[in-house]
Amino acid sequence: MAPGLVFPAYDVCVALEPEQREHLDRVIEALPLLADVCNADLLLCARGPDDTAAVLFHAAPQTVPSLYPANQTGRVFPRRELNEVSRVLYEGKAGRSVGWALVWGSPTLQEVFEIRGPGGEIVAVVSSNANLLEHQRLQRQDPLYRAMVARVRDEVFSGQLRGAGGLKRLTEHDGVLIVSPQGIVQFMSSAAEHQYRRVGYVDNLVGAQMNELETSENICFKAMERGVCLQQEIAEGDQVWIRRVIPLFPLPPRGLLGRRPRGEPEGAVVFIQDITDERRKEQELKIKSAMIQEVHHRVKNNLQTIAFLLKMEASRTNSAEAQESLRQTVARVLSMAVVHEFLSRGDTSDIQIRDVCSRIAAEVANGMLDPNKDVRIDVAGESFALPAQQATSCALALNELLQNAVEHGFAGRDRGTIDVRLGENDDCMTIEIADDGVGLPHDFDLASTSSLGLQIVQTLVRDDLRGQLELRNGRGVTARISFPKELARR
Repeated sequence: MAPGLVFPAYDVCVALEPEQREHLDRVIEALPLLADVCNADLLLCARGPDDTAAVLFHAAPQTVPSLYPANQTGRVFPRRELNEVSRVLYEGKAGRSVGWALVWGSPTLQEVFEIRGPGGEIVAVVSSNANLLEHQRLQRQDPLYRAMVARVRDEVFSGQLRGAGGLKRLTEHDGVLIVSPQGIVQFMSSAAEHQYRRVGYVDNLVGAQMNELETSENICFKAMERGVCLQQEIAEGDQVWIRRVIPLFPLPPRGLLGRRPRGEPEGAVVFIQDITDERRKEQELKIKSAMIQEVHHRVKNNLQTIAFLLKMEASRTNSAEAQESLRQTVARVLSMAVVHEFLSRGDTSDIQIRDVCSRIAAEVANGMLDPNKDVRIDVAGESFALPAQQATSCALALNELLQNAVEHGFAGRDRGTIDVRLGENDDCMTIEIADDGVGLPHDFDLASTSSLGLQIVQTLVRDDLRGQLELRNGRGVTARISFPKELARR
């Protein structure tokens, strides 16, 4: 099974032999590609319990809207509700069966094809359901195009289309070329003609030899040589294309599908997707992202320069009060610089808060802790991401609370621990700073505190994080910041 495919619902069908499942896996791998080629919903059905028909796999097209509001894989239908399917599964009616039906109100052409196992037995069927308008559009296509669709379909149903799972899905705007084994263009869609015109080919290329074109067509010959589907992204002048190539093999008699070697390919079909605009937008985003990262890098450098100047100013003053005030200001500036450092490294505007907490904790430990004392700052808990503005508020608040814990909780003490714990539940996120220090004074009141640091924290938590700050005594002091989880989704 290719990555990204819905897993087939083998559990709802009557037991299949390992060889039959292996064969159906090859069919299923190519069904999404076939749904895009046919512009139809493809339902792979097998016998279910009690005379039912079970949908093993539903491949919905991406080139046109699906007829169904939801994937049908795993659904089980009574035998009477899938008459054409049941006739093949239970009565052994071989060959193609055609009928009309209404699927969710849309007039639909239903074509039913048998899937034969390694021994030639009918093991499943595919119900190909196409909107009537899409069917009529296919009937108006060039006979070469209709023959190509039939060949791809029979290769898929026989389990002999190799490499289809490695192709990206087709789009409604893809150009189509059908080429002979010698590389002569036999059919060219109007979309393909328009694509080649943009790289300098004014005339229709039907009858042209692909080897003589100045575009890179090697993948087409490589796919025919190997007998497998191939895909390649190629730059053609100022255009960027994705070419998807499906080799076309001779059709064996209907009863021998899947039981006779494929022989040599009789050509190939090339689907060309123009992704020039997409790649240009990606390049523009990369340039903008690089510019934004450079801005954050310069802001970080400027903040660090400001912190250095403040440190120099602190060293020049003889006032202990001024020195302490400048030290606290330096710590605040550096906590903002931490956030800009993370923004300068990545291509996202969201910041992992645990990384911020670890850096702030390291800054406080290096700047305030006496190396002769055994005081640790530990960070634990699962991380969560916040936008840059709220991450900056968290960094500033954490810085203030850690400094308070170090300065007041361990005054006159030689050892202790400060734990920073991150948590979240269905509604909110929390940051707790718990120390085992001396605790709060018995008359402490957070609402009326004169501490500038705590006033800053309260303002940040209330106005920026739209949360709450709590301080409580216990084995030391625990400061708890809680704020709505929706901030992380903004």
